[in-house]
Amino acid sequence: MNNEIYLDGNATTCILPAAALAAADIMGQRYGNPSSSHGTGLRAKVVLDQARQCAVRLLGVGDGRLMFNSGATEGIQTAVLSALVAVRERQARGEATGSLLVYGATEHKAVPEALAHWNRLLGTNLKLTALAVDGDGLHDLIALRALAPDAAMICTMAANNETGVVSDLDGIAATIAASGTSALWMVDCVQALGKLQLNLAATRIDYAPFSGHKLHAPKGVGMLYVRAGAPFTPLIMGGGQETGQRSGTENMAGIAALGVVLAALERGDTFPSHDQLHDYRARLADALRAALPGVVFNNAFDKSLPTTINFAVPGVSSRELMDVFDAARVRVSAGSACSASKAAPSYVLDAMGLPLWRSAGAIRMSFGAMVDEATIATACQRIAHCGAALRAAGMIADQPSAEPDDGLLQLGVEGECGWLVLDAASRSCIVIDPLPTLTARITAIVRGHNYRVLAIVATTAGADHAPLARSLGAHYDTQAMTDAFGWPAITAHRLTLGDGAEVNAVAIGSQVLAQVSAGEGARAYLLGSKDGASMMAADVRFAFTAHADLALPVITTAQTLLCPTRDARNQLCAGHGGDQAAADLQLDSSALQAFLHAHPGAVVVDVREPYEFAATVPAPAGAHAAQSVPLSRLVEHASVWLRGDIHAPLVFVCRSGNRSMKAAQCLRRLGHTSSYSLTGGLALAA
Repeated sequence: MNNEIYLDGNATTCILPAAALAAADIMGQRYGNPSSSHGTGLRAKVVLDQARQCAVRLLGVGDGRLMFNSGATEGIQTAVLSALVAVRERQARGEATGSLLVYGATEHKAVPEALAHWNRLLGTNLKLTALAVDGDGLHDLIALRALAPDAAMICTMAANNETGVVSDLDGIAATIAASGTSALWMVDCVQALGKLQLNLAATRIDYAPFSGHKLHAPKGVGMLYVRAGAPFTPLIMGGGQETGQRSGTENMAGIAALGVVLAALERGDTFPSHDQLHDYRARLADALRAALPGVVFNNAFDKSLPTTINFAVPGVSSRELMDVFDAARVRVSAGSACSASKAAPSYVLDAMGLPLWRSAGAIRMSFGAMVDEATIATACQRIAHCGAALRAAGMIADQPSAEPDDGLLQLGVEGECGWLVLDAASRSCIVIDPLPTLTARITAIVRGHNYRVLAIVATTAGADHAPLARSLGAHYDTQAMTDAFGWPAITAHRLTLGDGAEVNAVAIGSQVLAQVSAGEGARAYLLGSKDGASMMAADVRFAFTAHADLALPVITTAQTLLCPTRDARNQLCAGHGGDQAAADLQLDSSALQAFLHAHPGAVVVDVREPYEFAATVPAPAGAHAAQSVPLSRLVEHASVWLRGDIHAPLVFVCRSGNRSMKAAQCLRRLGHTSSYSLTGGLALAA
C-alpha cells in the first residue's frame, strides 16, 4: 500500500505516528482507568488532564465546558438534546422559545437528522427550516436575518466537508446578535480543527463539536465545547465520568493520541504551513486543468480551506472519475463519505444552485495536514496519467482518440440499456435504443473516436432521438429520412434470412444489421455476417429486442445472444444455456493462485473499463496474461467464448468484485460452467 496517494482527508486521515505511539503506550503501559485512585489510574489521569488542558488552550475554551466523547456525531446529538431540553422546559413554563430549528442547507446530514430526531422524541414540535446559501456556498445572511427572530436553535458549519467553503462566522454572529434572538447556536467545527484559528470563548457560539479522525487522531474520539452558561443535558448518564458530562470510561487510547495531535498543533512544528497548503492545492488544480480539459471547480478557492478541491468534468460521471483515480491508486471521493455510496447528486452543490451535471458528477479531492511535497508531486503525475487514460478511451469530448473501439458496446443505467455497434476500420457505428440520460456519454464516445453514426434505431416505435441527434452534430445526418423506429429509409442491402423472408439491412464494416418484426409496435435487429445476399441463422451473433424472452426460431440459433433493452436483474444478455448454480463462483486471492496453477489454460479477464485498466498503478499482477474485457463489452466476447464444446476456465476480476461477479454469473447462465469471480476484487488482492 506504500504507493497509494490518499486524497480523501475530509473523510478521514491516517494517524500521526507519534499519536499512534501514544495510543500504544496507553494500551500497553498506562492502561489504568483514570477514575481509579491508585498509581496506575493516576498515570492515566495525567494523560487525560494534559490532553484536555492542551485542547482548552488551543481552542480558547475559557470558562466553557470541554468534554471528550466518541466524535462529532455524538457531540451534535448532545448539543441538540441540550438545546431542545431547554426549549421544552421554557415551553412548559409558558415562555416564548421561537418556533424554528434553522440549519444551513449544506450542513452535514448528521445535523438535520439529529434535529428531527430529538424534536420528535421530546415533542417540542418545532419546524425544521433550511437556511439557503449563495452560489459560493456561503450562508444567506439576509435570509438568516429574517429567520433568526423566530429561531429556537441555529446550526451552521465552520467549514463545509464537501467544498471546504469557510463560513462567515463573524457575519452570522452579528446577524444573530442584531436580531435579538435567544436562539442557541451550534457550529460544526469538524473540518476547522487545525485549519482555522479558533477562540471559542470569545464568540457567540454555544456548542462546537469536533472529531479526532479528521486530523490524524484515531476514529472514535472527539470533543464537544459548550459555552459557559449555555444549557447542557448529558446524552449519556452512568458513572459520572467527564465530571458528569459524559458517562462511560474514557477512550484513553484515543484521547492520548488526540492529545499528541493537539500538542503538535499548539507547537506549530509538525504540519505544513497555511501557505504550503495553498501551494499544494494550486499544483493539484493545475494538474487537473492540464489532464482534464473543461474541468470546472465547484468551490471558490479564495473562500474555502486550502485542503479541499471539488470539481466536475463535462461528459464524465463521478463514478467514472472515481474508478479511473482508484485504478491509479489515487483515493478521492464523490462527496461526503457518509453518503458517497448512494448514486445521487450532491445536496451541497444542489443547494449552491449548480447545474445537475456538476452536482451529479462532482469529485472531492482533499488532503490532510500531514501531506508532503512528495505526495503532491506523485499525485500530479498520476492525475496526468488518469487524463491520458480517459483521452485514450475517448471519454473526454472533443479529444479524438487514435484507437477507436470495435465490436459491441452496452451502455446501461438503472435496469435499462442501449447498445452501440462499432466498426473501427470504417470509423462508423449504429446506436440501438439510446437512453436519454446517456446522451452526453454516447456523444463523447462518438466524438472521441470520430465515428460516423449510420443510424439511431429503436426496438419500439416513436422513441425521441432528436436530442441525441442534435448532440452528435456533424457525426450524424439529421436530414436523413427514417421511419418510426429510426430506421434509415435508404438501406444498403436486402437480405434473405433463414426462414426465407427478405428484410432490409444496413452494412457496418464486415457485418450487417437487419431489421425484423417483433410484434405490433415492436422490432428486433439481428447483427451478424452475410453470405452473398443471405444471412443464415448460424451467421446471427446478436439479436436486439425490448423483450428478453422473445423467441426468434429459424432465423437464430442457440448460440445467438439476445440483447435486451430492459435488464432489471443485471443479466447483461440472455441465451439458451443452462441456468448454472452460482454457489462455487467465487475465488479469494489465495484460492486464485492455486486455481491458476491447477488450470494453466485459464484466462484471467479484467472487466474494468479501458480507462481503469490503462490507469492502473502498478499494473495488475500478471497483467501480461490478463485480458482486458470491460463489462460493457462482455456480450461481444461472450459470443466467442461460448463457441465449441470445450470452454477454457475464465476468472473475472474488477476493482471490488461486483462487476466480476455479474460477468461470471452471466457466463454461467449462458452455459459456460467454468466461470469464476475474484472475491473482493483487486482492491483486496493488492
